[in-house]
Amino acid sequence: MKSGEQESIVVENVTSAPVWVVDDDRAIRWVLSRALSRAGIESRTFDRAQAVLEALKSEQPQVLVSDIRMPGMTGVELLALIKAEAPDLPVIIMTAYSDLDSAVSAFQGGAFEYLAKPFDVPKAVELIQRAMKECAEVRRASDAAAEGFEPDSSPAVPDLIGKAPAMQEVFRAIGRLSQSNVTVLLTGESGAGKEVVARAIWKHSLRAKAPYVAINMAAIPRELLESELFGHEKGAFTGATSLRLGRFEQAKGGTLFLDEIGDMPMELQTRLLRVLSNGYFYRVGGHQPIKADVRVIAATNQNLEERVRDGLFREDLYHRLNVIRLRLPPLRERTEDIAPLAEHFLRAGARELGVEPKRLTPEALAVVERFRFPGNVRQLENLCRWLLVMAPSAEVQVEDLPYEICHAEADLPKAAAQPETDVSPVVDLTWSEKLAGVVEARLTAGDTGIWQPLIDEFERAVIRTALSVTHGRRIDAAQKLGLGRNTITRKIQELGIDG
Repeated sequence: MKSGEQESIVVENVTSAPVWVVDDDRAIRWVLSRALSRAGIESRTFDRAQAVLEALKSEQPQVLVSDIRMPGMTGVELLALIKAEAPDLPVIIMTAYSDLDSAVSAFQGGAFEYLAKPFDVPKAVELIQRAMKECAEVRRASDAAAEGFEPDSSPAVPDLIGKAPAMQEVFRAIGRLSQSNVTVLLTGESGAGKEVVARAIWKHSLRAKAPYVAINMAAIPRELLESELFGHEKGAFTGATSLRLGRFEQAKGGTLFLDEIGDMPMELQTRLLRVLSNGYFYRVGGHQPIKADVRVIAATNQNLEERVRDGLFREDLYHRLNVIRLRLPPLRERTEDIAPLAEHFLRAGARELGVEPKRLTPEALAVVERFRFPGNVRQLENLCRWLLVMAPSAEVQVEDLPYEICHAEADLPKAAAQPETDVSPVVDLTWSEKLAGVVEARLTAGDTGIWQPLIDEFERAVIRTALSVTHGRRIDAAQKLGLGRNTITRKIQELGIDG
């Protein structure tokens, strides 16, 4: 049905109107109508979107609860038609497809809330009651959001996958943030996907057609960081042979992602605070103020509150950045996402590497899901790439998994106590004793030539840890380890740590 042929939808006083539920699943309609009845709320159900449009010609509900995927017209299409004629009507979108695009499409279309199936029925009723109470506020927000904005229909941002409740909250936040230019602070452990979320916020925002520019505060020497951010005039310092635009100008009209913001030098924190406060900056060596037309998204894996208390981060800058804080959960808090993430990484990695796709057997997947993944999603992606290269067959068996995945202490059942006949005391082994156990196990299994692989594995773990502690700064890592600068550079290359 074309919107031009659609009759006007009636807008009237709805204080005593029922709640409407539209879903092609009879069980969902029955469950919600029964739950609403018990809560003293009158309801009416529909099995398709067209029936709702017909009913809207003569009456209007208090709240509409709609499935997103139905035969014929989808819930998003229904939402668009309703918001065009009755923007004050609160619409709650339900879906069993808990992906980012569904959440963003719902919020960009003006939905009151996004409800992922399967849902908790009492909470769904509470949500409907809140929609009824906050109708006036929804009208104002819907009018502002619907005016001159087209929903984004481009593909989902790669790697942003999540069915876990914590990730659904992230999807909801991205949907809401897509309608504003407010500053965002992303927090979470290293490897949790902060830059992927930053790109998703940009891609679904009003600034999506303008540049997305990212800079890692920990990866650039402090003497160059000011020029990288704000640019420099010709002759501003030795070597400045021409005018250079900084990241603030490169991202004009778009989004600037400041990664590892906690490592920003104190003197530059003052300059960034000034930009966020008055919207202007100066190039290094410049005297003409330049308007900063960017949306700032900052990210850190550090505790900024502690850094403020320790005098390492400006409190006023912290409050400027902390307008909207979005915490990304570590992978160990969303184990239900490991299977779809692994499937995605194996499929995408096979295309990129030009190899045959592989899949985890149920037994291998169970072992992977028990692993704690201290490196989070990034570590899972690296594991999948390793399997694509090293696993001998298309079906990845338990024995094909890396040794550290199969034998991680965190994976062992905590309740697996010693047999009652064993009264030996439990002794915590030192790392050298654990290494001796690994060597003994491999030699007993008949492995040969293990000397160099073990040495390489040891050096790789030590250097990677040092680089993690120093946030990628090789000179600092070399000093902490007692190595020369050239030595650590050579080791990084030989051990393939950059990859």
